Amino acid sequence: MSRRYGGNRAATGILVIADITALILILWIAFFLVNANTANDVVSWVRHAADWLSGWSRDMFTIRSDNWRTVFNYGLPAVVYLLIGHAVAGRVGRA
Repeated sequence: MSRRYGGNRAATGILVIADITALILILWIAFFLVNANTANDVVSWVRHAADWLSGWSRDMFTIRSDNWRTVFNYGLPAVVYLLIGHAVAGRVGRA
């Protein structure tokens, strides 16, 4: 991965953080859609992390379907973190 940005460790670090952030949000969406047991420690941790990461966009969309509302309210920040993270990593990698 570090070859992509000429071995720039800062760019690689930014990419990893953006990707992990998006992964946590996407994982919560998947857990919600399959009705994962929220009493489970892993599911609970992912839920709380996703809530914290999506705090700025939570309840932005008021869709009646719980499934679609979760996809939009947690999917939007995942996409934003990926886009911004990869854009910043690209800039840092060129510097």
